[in-house]
Amino acid sequence: MERKVKISPLSGKEIATMAEYGYHNFAILKKILKIIGIITVILVAIILYLSIIIIFIYSVNSSGSTTEFKSFTFKWYFKITEHRMLFKSIINTFVVSITATLISTFLGTLIAIGVFNSNLKRRKRIMLLNNIPLLNADIVTGISLMLIFSLLLKIFPYIFGFPTLLIAHVYFTLPYVILNVLPKLSDIDPNLMDAALDLGVKPRKALFKVILPAIRNGVLSGMLMAFTMSFDDFVISYFTTGNGFDNLSIWIYGSIGRKDLTPAVYAFNSIVIFGAMLILLFANIISIKNQKRKIK
Repeated sequence: MERKVKISPLSGKEIATMAEYGYHNFAILKKILKIIGIITVILVAIILYLSIIIIFIYSVNSSGSTTEFKSFTFKWYFKITEHRMLFKSIINTFVVSITATLISTFLGTLIAIGVFNSNLKRRKRIMLLNNIPLLNADIVTGISLMLIFSLLLKIFPYIFGFPTLLIAHVYFTLPYVILNVLPKLSDIDPNLMDAALDLGVKPRKALFKVILPAIRNGVLSGMLMAFTMSFDDFVISYFTTGNGFDNLSIWIYGSIGRKDLTPAVYAFNSIVIFGAMLILLFANIISIKNQKRKIK
């Protein structure tokens, strides 16, 4: 195949082609990579949301079986409170999660303020202890706490149940609050507390009236993360509960393969999923509106 030669009209000399300069046309390769990227995104989306779609389909299936779909219905949504054990486990889940979240948020915020105002050496030691529950596997944390609680059985025979479950949830949610509050403390003026004290505000009042409003976003994000981690926990809860006190995840695990597993649990899960999506949607809308106000 003969090479096409271009001649410059000005100099009359041969013009080198882009290929001779080492240029390669990657247009086809870019199209292939783009198609692969789109397919990958679609597959990841299917993997992530397929389980949610399946749960929703089960929640509107009139049949109690997961192997056949009879007709569309919302009856299971109204039977959540009618199933005694399911409703009890839901109440237990909310009680433990909300209580643990409030305790973790209060203690975690105070600990974060204390750590922030400590010297560097002490701060490193405390943060090392704080990161242990995060780095440990859930099963290790669950078994360790179970063994510790077992040592107290002679003193507190009925300790297993709500008390142990609450302590365990506070234990593994506390670090998340601390890690969310510390960055916000770094963002505020380090002389803010001293300025409030110089103006005659008492230390406790300065903490609640000056410092906490300045780190409000960090406290709220830590609280939400603590609630999320506590609400859907199974492994640690499984090893630290007892005396018939089950949260939702433990009740579902114990009901798999038995007639106790009612489709109403799929309805409740759907409510939780769509509720979380609505909260995120409203949070994004509010965030966009705040950004527009700042720009104006």
